[in-house]
Amino acid sequence: MTSDGIEVGDLLRRAAAGDEQAVNELFARHRDRLRAMVRLRLNRRLQGRVDPSDVLQEAFLEISKHFADYARDPKLPFYLWLRHITGQKLIAVHRQHLGAQMRDADREVSLYRGALPQASSASLAAQLLGRITSASQAAARAELQIRVQEALNGMDPLDREVLALRHFEMLSNAEVAEVLGIKKSAASNRYIRALERLKDILTGLSEFADLA
Repeated sequence: MTSDGIEVGDLLRRAAAGDEQAVNELFARHRDRLRAMVRLRLNRRLQGRVDPSDVLQEAFLEISKHFADYARDPKLPFYLWLRHITGQKLIAVHRQHLGAQMRDADREVSLYRGALPQASSASLAAQLLGRITSASQAAARAELQIRVQEALNGMDPLDREVLALRHFEMLSNAEVAEVLGIKKSAASNRYIRALERLKDILTGLSEFADLA
């Protein structure tokens, strides 16, 4: 085992024994990944109204409260447990802020096991076009984002979700399979198919390459 592995193991033992500092250190190691997940899956109508840091803070409080229970019976790998708790807090934020609009938000929630707010085509397109930021490029960027969204909407919803998990959240193939409750081979095949589709999308938009 590597020294880092030994350190993580020690932190997990300390956290399970009630050491709040150890819980904080473990959470801090994954904070950036969790923040990226929240930003990707935060409903577009709430951007600017909800700070991802607030979602993470609520998640951390819940994780601290239930860490000992998790340690006694870890049904999920550690990071996926952190992600699940954070995702539940994100769902609560959607319900709190969207109110009567929640019916529309529900359409964006995956029906698969461990459902979280789905990464919308708008969020994925924004991630792909993140480097195009100057004011002089705004009109072309808006046009390009619509075209990318339309292309992403043409993908199988599960393929698009696998793409979000692997390409944007950086989960492993095994983690994706665990999150979605599908076989590893199915997760791998869907990711390959999604990458091919993404490549086709970007190749078809090559006339905008100078914007990047």
